[in-house]
Amino acid sequence: MGYARACSVALVGVEGVVVEVQADLEPGVAAFTLVGLPDKSLIESRDRVRAAVVNSGAEWPQKKLTVGLSPASVPKSGSGFDLAVACAVLGAAERLDPAAIADVVMIGELGLDGRVRPVRGVLPAVLAAAEAGYQQVVVPEQTAGEAALVPGISVLGVRSLRQLIAILCDEPVPDEPVDDRGRPDAVLAGLMVPGTGLGAGLVPASSRGEGHTPDLADVAGQPRPRKALEVAAAGGHHLLFSGPPGAGKTMLAERLSAVLPPLTRQESLEVTAVHSVAGILPPGEPLVSRAPYCAPHHSATMQSLVGGGNGMPRPGAVSLAHRGVLFLDEAPEFSGKALDALRQPLESGHVVVARAAGVVRLPARFLLVLAANPCPCGRHSLTGAGCECPPSVVRRYQSRLSGPLLDRVDLRVEVEPVDRADLLEQGGRGESTAVVAARVREARARAAERLAGMPWTTNSEVPGHELRTRLPAAPGALAAAERDLERGTLTARGLDRVLRVAWTVADLRGAPRPEAQDIAVALELRTGIQRGAPMETGAL
Repeated sequence: MGYARACSVALVGVEGVVVEVQADLEPGVAAFTLVGLPDKSLIESRDRVRAAVVNSGAEWPQKKLTVGLSPASVPKSGSGFDLAVACAVLGAAERLDPAAIADVVMIGELGLDGRVRPVRGVLPAVLAAAEAGYQQVVVPEQTAGEAALVPGISVLGVRSLRQLIAILCDEPVPDEPVDDRGRPDAVLAGLMVPGTGLGAGLVPASSRGEGHTPDLADVAGQPRPRKALEVAAAGGHHLLFSGPPGAGKTMLAERLSAVLPPLTRQESLEVTAVHSVAGILPPGEPLVSRAPYCAPHHSATMQSLVGGGNGMPRPGAVSLAHRGVLFLDEAPEFSGKALDALRQPLESGHVVVARAAGVVRLPARFLLVLAANPCPCGRHSLTGAGCECPPSVVRRYQSRLSGPLLDRVDLRVEVEPVDRADLLEQGGRGESTAVVAARVREARARAAERLAGMPWTTNSEVPGHELRTRLPAAPGALAAAERDLERGTLTARGLDRVLRVAWTVADLRGAPRPEAQDIAVALELRTGIQRGAPMETGAL
């Protein structure tokens, strides 16, 4: 009787659980039994592993073989267990030293010819292994850079099972030929899920052209929406653009991710882990360093937004936009269930998806940008434009954005049509993305210095109680906001959000705390009611 074990990782959402892969050989009729709650793709690993071992020059044991995945209560899916299963079987057959593989975490899919193919979710899997105390991991060569992002762990990237056997047995490592015929490498197909990437709206549409990078200077006019965009980026505030078609709502939203500061190391690891699990991490770019941008179509279902799918839930658009921008163009055209499902992640920064296969918590701290027309034809707010929508249709169209959802949106700005002077650049060219991004970084630095030692990093995350007690505004600055609260035009949550926006406005102009003019700017950006606040470019 032979016995050996190796280790791999089962992913539950974006979190990993270390799984012990045990192989046991007993005398009897040759058979291969795989137990431990595997899914269909994992059950099929029996045939993949057998063919890979034989084609790698090793002998397949002709005995009764049982492979157990422990803990058996954790659902296991995917083909990333192939490498660990093959090594455990070879250890039980004494082709490998069982002690050499007992504490090594192995992640990778095996081809029938013995090649090690990359799989999705390598970064969260290696993070889970490091947290569990393991120090050595074996991954496919193409994902070694992604695994090396985890500090304090030794990473071995292999191209084939033959190479791994030679390394573990201290034998000469064979050279594997590289396909250099100029065609796409089929091995990398395991990293990308068909239908994601550009199709999921993860790159602004205007940046998919011939090398043109979207810049705020491309936007003609619109000083108030541009300033709202700057405030949203500086404080992480959610934003609603409403106005007629062609006014520039989409152009503004597509340039927001470039205004946001670069991700910190911890944020980059969080975003990279989500994108790796979702299968949208580009090969050759192991670390996401810029804020992501996700713009799903208005026909998206609730499951595609918050997460779901067959079996274990998969990350949705709110998780793909984690630490970045989620842009919902034509927001009233989304289904009411899908929009209302955004309420909880807007408040908590994560989403809990419950399915029959299990409950998964996914990160979802994003900056929401909504774009809406005033009516189905889009001409309701234009003077003399000939809107023919009945009042009942206009009310029904505008009511698709529910009150509780809009109450969580800090900034609501009307985007006016562009006039001839601005369109022909007679009114002067607006500020570039680099100029605005520099001010945003300075404002974020002031907020981070003020919130040092607290569990928050941006003004939008600070609870209202803390704003009213530990971080008060200037004396008498809240008079206008208190009047709106008494009149019922501002809710208690709305007052807290006005305070957060006011702190961001104060950070942008370098003030130590919000004054009355900062509160006026925040109220005007939230309610749309003109209050005489300075809103021109550079006024803050």
